Amino acid sequence: MSVQRNDWSLQRKGIIDQERHKDRVREAIRKNLGSIVSNEAIILSDGKRSVKVPIRSLDEYKFRFDHRKRKHVGQGDGKTRVGDVLGREDGRGQGKGGSGPAGQDAGADYYEAEVNIDELAALIFEDLRLPFLEEKAKQAVPAKTTRFNEIRRTGVMANLDKRRLIFENIKRNARTSSGAKFGNVKKEDLRFKSWEEDNRYESNAVVLALMDVSGSMGEFKKYIARSFFFWMVRFLRTKYDNVEIVFISHHTEAKEVTEEQFFTQGESGGTVVSSAYQLALEIIRARYNPRDWNVYPFHFSDGDNYYSDNEEAVRLADELIGTCNLFGYGEIGEEGTSGYRRSSGALLSIFKDRLHRKERFVGVRIDEREDVYPALKQFFGQRGVEA
Repeated sequence: MSVQRNDWSLQRKGIIDQERHKDRVREAIRKNLGSIVSNEAIILSDGKRSVKVPIRSLDEYKFRFDHRKRKHVGQGDGKTRVGDVLGREDGRGQGKGGSGPAGQDAGADYYEAEVNIDELAALIFEDLRLPFLEEKAKQAVPAKTTRFNEIRRTGVMANLDKRRLIFENIKRNARTSSGAKFGNVKKEDLRFKSWEEDNRYESNAVVLALMDVSGSMGEFKKYIARSFFFWMVRFLRTKYDNVEIVFISHHTEAKEVTEEQFFTQGESGGTVVSSAYQLALEIIRARYNPRDWNVYPFHFSDGDNYYSDNEEAVRLADELIGTCNLFGYGEIGEEGTSGYRRSSGALLSIFKDRLHRKERFVGVRIDEREDVYPALKQFFGQRGVEA
């Protein structure tokens, strides 16, 4: 007679390795969210469920032979003490900045990980929320969730609780001469899961997305604005069941547009920022009374405005701040001008100098694609208590 013991952990080796790889990919994505958020392949994914995200190669630690066939380093003669230097590898570079010809260094390895866009969104949104969200007089429509919290003797077979069925069958057989074993299932052994609707109430909220579409908004500026609003819309629809979104585009005139028009409209004309703020206030008064709604206007522009309109823009922005929970303004610079100071005529510097009640105003500056994610965190960081 021989006794054989199988190591079942070996059967799961592939699954364990897959999960470990997925964890490492998620960690790599979390560390590079700034560049990933502005990735054009994601913004233009057209509703695809998964996207390819470039991340640095995930090398494992392992022993390697010296591929250059040189004298090995780090081998002592047995007479060394702690701290003694055994040898140094020749570290002279062969690429840019080294003694050799340019272009001979190996490039950095990148790995294209295919990631479900919902998983990616969960990593991006995990610390975001609507700031200063308050309970309003008008109750929201309940968001229903199903919760299994009860076991019954009758029900539909789709809700059969197999584990409890086995337990009840063995317990009944234990009271008979057949002994504590599973078999001879009877109707009295059946157990079914039951549920109840869990009503979760949320406060009403509306977000007004305002975007400058004037002629000065070139390809880079337009792309940055759309990138921010792409993630903002996904964030709101992922985390909140009762948030409405209003889309407003403007040049010298402002108009309410559909979501499709908002993300596809080209640029033309001059810039009168006050027209967008005036339309936003009119929509709020007509449809979203601040007594019943949490209101959040977010505006993106390049900061260039018709000079004579600046005073009116400041006045209306101050009125928006007094009306809304939070007013966010994002100013987009030219690509590659990080650290460049705009003139005093730019709207962001004017707003920071002139607006009152600044605790409900957030202004950000974006000069690089990687600045989109920090802007999301500044606008939707945890400031107030969520209702």
